[in-house]
Amino acid sequence: MREMVSSGRFAWIGGGRHLTSTTHVANVVQGLICGAERGSPGQVYFVTDGEPVVFREFVTELLATQGVSAPTRSIPDPLAHALSTVGEAAWGLLPLPGRPPITRLAYWLSSQECTIRIDKAREQLGYSPPVSIPEGMAELAAG
Repeated sequence: MREMVSSGRFAWIGGGRHLTSTTHVANVVQGLICGAERGSPGQVYFVTDGEPVVFREFVTELLATQGVSAPTRSIPDPLAHALSTVGEAAWGLLPLPGRPPITRLAYWLSSQECTIRIDKAREQLGYSPPVSIPEGMAELAAG
């Protein structure tokens, strides 16, 4: 993302105001430990940093930890979707250099609301995220 912002190739899709769930790597590890110690075989447990966050606010703060200011530019969701589909097709059919401006995966990850409930992991595994989002951001800023 930092590279895309620096090169002027980044824009919020549909304003970036959708909710998303995030997970610090230490929280993933804690979830794995909890699952190994207290999980039931065959069960699925989801872990995150806790409550969902607004995508644009999270990414803005994430970029700031690297000294990068998030752009304000936004493109409509339907346009980004069309560009991702057409771009991947064009790059697949023609000998174009580099990568498409946006892939379908990048479109999906940057535009779709996706939140995860961790109630089951909290209740059955005793999971609680050991690293908060502010703590994770502080780690990144410290380098």
